[in-house]
Amino acid sequence: MNMKPKGRLYGIGVGPGDPELLTLKALRLLRAAPVVAYQSATDKESIARAIVAQYLPGNQIEVLFHLPRALEPEKAKSIYDKEIEPIADHLAAGRDVVVLCEGDPFFYGSFMYVFTRLCDQYETEVVPGVSSLMACPVALGVPFTYYTDILTVLPAPLPAEELTTHLLMTDAAAIMKLGRHFTKVRDILHKLGLASRARYIERASTSQQRIIPLDEVDPDKVPYFSMILIPTKNRL
Repeated sequence: MNMKPKGRLYGIGVGPGDPELLTLKALRLLRAAPVVAYQSATDKESIARAIVAQYLPGNQIEVLFHLPRALEPEKAKSIYDKEIEPIADHLAAGRDVVVLCEGDPFFYGSFMYVFTRLCDQYETEVVPGVSSLMACPVALGVPFTYYTDILTVLPAPLPAEELTTHLLMTDAAAIMKLGRHFTKVRDILHKLGLASRARYIERASTSQQRIIPLDEVDPDKVPYFSMILIPTKNRL
């Protein structure tokens, strides 16, 4: 009895927002796949799809899924399991699926939750993308690290004590996922004497990019896709 071949799963990084930062490999796979999947917050447009919209040929099956943030890990598992079922169904039917991911798939990327659930069942390929960690220093025009500098990447939701500890032990830092945690982070930077070096940017590389002095940022309007960079104080 002949078994129908399974589809192949692709996770492609679509970059931080500028459509021209999509890699050539990601573009090739995107245009060739019969199924394109992407996630978004409930009742909101998919940012990943918006980035690549101009490249879609128009004849593909599109799958939208939701991966709610800020859930307890155990509660999130069952929701994520259910949300990726349509992707698994297409793969089982023999259709290749490209899953879009903002930035890079394995750097805080939403594709990781798809990968961990399906990579053991289906042949999988991951295509790196330009991360916001790379795009933000360029947009700000600041050299970030030199030579032997230590770089620390910190999620803003960490407790204040942990953020403080890590910031005291590094040469340069990127603080991500600011949102409602901005005020806490700003206050820590002032306390540690790092505010003068800190640079705030939101929606880097997009048409909505904004660079604002740290103390002029409205804490009530800080989006999830924002970052504070603390470049090294070294200059070589």
